[in-house]
This record gives sequence, structure tokens and C-alpha cells, in this order.
Amino acid sequence: MSQKAAVRLANQATFGATEALVEGLRSQGAQAWITQQMLATGSRYTSGGTGAAHQHTGVGEFCDGRGDNCWRDWYSSTPLVWDFYRNAVNQPDQLRQRVALALQQIVVVSSLEVFGTYGLRNYQNMLLDRAFGNYRDILRSVTLSPVMGDYLDNVNNDKAAPNENFARELLQLFALGTCELNSNGTLRGGSCQPTYDNETVRNYAYALTGWTYPRGGATPYGCWPSGANCQYYQGDMVPLPAFHDTEARTLLAGVSLPAGHNANAALEAVLDSLMAHPNTAPFIGKQLIQHLVTSNPSPEYVGRVAAAFRSGSYQGLGEGRPGDMRATVAAILLDVEARNDNPGPRAGRLREPVQLFTGMLRALGGRTDGEALGWWWGEELRQHMFRSPSVFNYYPPDYPLAGTPLVGPAFGIHNANSALQRVNFANYLIYWNGSGPEASVPGAVGTRVNLQAFVTDAGDPARLVDRLSLLALGEPLPTASRTAVIQAVSAYTQQNNGNDYLINRVRQAAFLVFASPQFQITR
Repeated sequence: MSQKAAVRLANQATFGATEALVEGLRSQGAQAWITQQMLATGSRYTSGGTGAAHQHTGVGEFCDGRGDNCWRDWYSSTPLVWDFYRNAVNQPDQLRQRVALALQQIVVVSSLEVFGTYGLRNYQNMLLDRAFGNYRDILRSVTLSPVMGDYLDNVNNDKAAPNENFARELLQLFALGTCELNSNGTLRGGSCQPTYDNETVRNYAYALTGWTYPRGGATPYGCWPSGANCQYYQGDMVPLPAFHDTEARTLLAGVSLPAGHNANAALEAVLDSLMAHPNTAPFIGKQLIQHLVTSNPSPEYVGRVAAAFRSGSYQGLGEGRPGDMRATVAAILLDVEARNDNPGPRAGRLREPVQLFTGMLRALGGRTDGEALGWWWGEELRQHMFRSPSVFNYYPPDYPLAGTPLVGPAFGIHNANSALQRVNFANYLIYWNGSGPEASVPGAVGTRVNLQAFVTDAGDPARLVDRLSLLALGEPLPTASRTAVIQAVSAYTQQNNGNDYLINRVRQAAFLVFASPQFQITR
């Protein structure tokens, strides 16, 4: 495997290249590494409070007397931000984490509207657990999640007046999309023909009525509505027969519900219809390609990935059941469009802020506790983890690139200000020395890089610049840029800068390479 190919795979399947990772990829090869990664475990979300937040029956509010950080630790998503970045920078199960990030941007829940750290933690751990499972099982867990039930109004959904919110987003965002698709993701018939109508949405809403919180929650005020369980996020929702619609209903893909069915049977029928629908494989497959490899995959690429999704098998990976995530992810990463060292000008994607943060930290020997990457840099660059502004994620998958026929999803949160903030982030890490630990953060280490490993090459500016470029980009900078960066690095001399001149050369080289346009776009 070439240096360029190894860095390219690292950009697609991990949170950023390191010199050790690139060396391992070059010796191991893509398929062997991917297979090994699918067996790797390690990452979990563990920080934050427990379900006691929804079991309080005493006097006053739960946070009374629990200190200034009670809301942060028991109700917010901040502890998950800590865990996310610590794991992304340090843990070895990089591919599982990348796939889980892609999934959480498709089957979105947001802490802007759901409050309960332990429940949000359960949801994200479910995505980690199922990242290499089956998409049908992901949809089942999403549907039964009390966090999703709260977020999209499906918990305690009553047959007397069913809320359509979850049913609509299940069809529109989590499975099918709004337009009928060919197997390669192109529009069937060349124009948008609706996948479903409002009557279909209502049928799905009726089918998904009759679920309440898992048992275990309590409040001093009693549970509402009558007969339902109190708010509680530990476990799956459970049936509430009195609320479930049992009338015959027609679903998609030739699936129907007979009169007299129960909530569990209705859920299985809903999943049957979604997995059998011809849209699901290309709709989900294309979005996974966009999150991992390229924003504008060819129809042929989408078609090959959709075929792996439908068959459940790809080059020996997968269990042969439609929706197999191992087969789908392998098909995405091993496809000729993913592994081509010269992919062409349409290929690639804007490195979204999350991957900018982790990519620089991993490459430059950094460490983080995640604290600075949420309310500070996450907000500055409009990707504060677990706080997407809506169920439509931080950005849409079809965000257009002005003046071109292309889309660039992550450009939906990119503008002149955020372009400058990307440079400021590089400046913060490299010249400001990042952030120190904050006493209120458990296990705090701050957010900092360690450039000492590169000092050994600082005596030769060209060698230093090329080493950093090969790590960041997989290849040297373009000739004109390379020459300019070498000149800027060479300007630091012992005569002018004293004994700090070598580390200052490293800072200069790292800043200019990682702030470069070539690093912002992964190709």
C-alpha cells in the first residue's frame, strides 16, 4: 500500500492518520485491516449520571443540593462530548467509531430537546454496538428507544390521535427518502416521484402507536397519561396495548397489517416493509458513502454498495442477510472509487469540523478530554456533538455547491467565518498550546498537541515539511506551496530565535500544512 493510499484510507475509516497507523496500513493492506477493525472493541460512553435523574420522588427538584454541575452531568450531553473525543483520538476501534458517527447523523437525536445524560449515552452506545450488525436491527432499536420516542413524539402515541412525527422521519430520513430511486440511487424515471403520500404516513403512525417508557421511572406527581409508565430511558419502550391501533393497515412494499394485530407484530411489519423497499439500500448506502468517502459518488458506486446491502455479503464479510452493515461498509471502503489513488476532481469531501479536530490531534501526538471541543470550538464551527439543530442533522446530504452540479454536505455549515475559524483552531493548538485541564472535568487532561517527535527533522526544513505533508496529505504539498512553506520554516534560525528555533520550525511547518486547503478536503 502506498503512503497516499494509506493516508486516504485513514481519512475515510478513522478519525485521522498517525504515523504508526499509516505504517500499519501500508504493511497490512486495506481488506485485512478493515476485517480486523470489524472485530475490534473498546469504545464506550461511560461518563455522566444514571437513571436516578428520572427516579426522584423527594422534595424539590433532583438537582437541589447536587452542586453547580448537576445539570451538566445528569441531563446534558456534555459528558458524551468528553467520551466521544477521548475515544476518537485514543481508542483503537477507529472504524466502528466512524461508522457510529455516520449513523448518528442519519438516525439523529439531539440533546437540544432530550434531557437525560444516561439515556443519550444508551442511544449512542447502541449505535456503537450495532455499527457492524444489521440495519434492520438498528431501525428496531431506534424505534424502541425511549430517547427517540421523546425526541420525535412516539412515546405514549395514542391511536385516538396519533402523532405522525416519528413515522414521517422514519420514512423520510431513516430509511427511504422522499423520491423513488433506482438501485443506483438515481431518480426513478428521471424526476422525483413521491415514495409515499400522507395517507401512508398516517398508516405508519397508526402502526407505531401503543409504546410507553420502560418500567423504572418515578416522579412525586405520578405518571401521565393514565396507564402509561413514567419518563425513563433505561431499556427499550414496552407495549401499551390500550393505546395501540389494531385496525387493518396498508404499508409499503406490499406489506399489510391484518385487523387485530398487536404492537410487536406491527413493528415487525413496519421493519419488513422498510427492508423490502427498493429505496432503502441505495438511500442508506449513498449516505454512508458520503460520510465515509466522497460527497459525489457515481451511480455505479452507489449501485455496488446497494447490492452489498441487499445481499448482506461482500468479499467474505457479512452474514448474507439484507442490511448487513459489515458487508455494506466493506463495499464502501474497498470499492475501486474509494481505493483509487487518482480519483479525479469530483472525488472527496470537506473534512467536517469533528474530523478536523481529531485529525490534527491524532497526527500531532495530541490528547484531549473533549471539554474545549464542545461549547467552544464545536459552537464556533457549528458542529457541537450531540446538539444538532434538528432531526435533519447539522447539514443536509444534498447541500449544493454553488456554481457546480455537485453537492457538498459539510459545506452546509461552512462559510467565510468558519473558514477563518479552522485556521484559528490550528493556531490554537500549535501556537497557543491548546487548553489546560479544567478542575470540574473528571479525568481532565486539556486539549494539546505534542510536537517533540518532529524536532528530529527540524534541522532540515524540506525534510520536516515533507514528513508533515506525507502524514497530513499522503503526498508532498504542490510545488509552489511546498517551496513557500520551506522558506517560511527556514526563516527560523538559531541566530534569530535562539535555542527555540527548532521547535518554532516545527510549529511553523505544522501550522502551514494543517491549515492548508489540501488538508481541509479529504480526497
